[in-house]
Amino acid sequence: MTSESSPPRPPVPQGTLTLARGLDILHAVAEGAHDLRGVVDATGIGRSTAHRLIQLLELRGFVRTVHGTSYTLGPQLIDYGFRALHQQPLPVLARPVLERLAATVQDTVHLAVEDAGQVLYLDKIPGSRGAEMRSRIGHRMPLTRTGIGKSLLLDEPHRWAEQYTAEHPGAHSPQELAAFRRTMEDGAGRDSTMDLEENEPGIRCVAAPVRDARGAVVAAISVSATQPYMPAERMQALVPVVRQAAQAIGRELGRSA
Repeated sequence: MTSESSPPRPPVPQGTLTLARGLDILHAVAEGAHDLRGVVDATGIGRSTAHRLIQLLELRGFVRTVHGTSYTLGPQLIDYGFRALHQQPLPVLARPVLERLAATVQDTVHLAVEDAGQVLYLDKIPGSRGAEMRSRIGHRMPLTRTGIGKSLLLDEPHRWAEQYTAEHPGAHSPQELAAFRRTMEDGAGRDSTMDLEENEPGIRCVAAPVRDARGAVVAAISVSATQPYMPAERMQALVPVVRQAAQAIGRELGRSA
């Protein structure tokens, strides 16, 4: 997968600056700031303040210090991560369907939602053949460059052009935007989308939206594999398979059709 961008941060509510700085430090460590200088550079927090906050985060188990100088995320976050996952009903309800789909297709299966204008992966079952996908649970990706992201956008045509422009830096011709709109319109017509190596060379996927009892898109699933396992004919054959799995998850969420 290609590197993901961070969504813009909302304004800090009055009286919460210290908490915000602590959270910024956790984000910096998660993104690869492994020493004090890296944390300071990434957050803009003063060196002494950053050091004090890191000491507190270490005491509470949110940061681990290796050899006294190098930082990693701490065990408390692992515990909270698993709790958050299990408190989220969607991955729990979807898991049996994803497991059946993975057993059928033998390729990597993902479950994702939209969060802060990006794809957020909630579950992943690695494939049993081909190269391992670099995606992971908690990973973020652009909406318009991924099959699963396109499925999350299917019911919002008013966002298509703006989202595409934001995720493809540089000038965009009317022809490019028109081609993307046609791609999305085709996807909306068959209730599924594809990624033809747009996000990562050699990786293709077929995706479909998951709708809840109201018919709203609340998630999406995908089947991904390297190009040799994803010729055009197989991708077309996978469309009803992936769509049926997405519909099965929707029924678990109360959708009747």
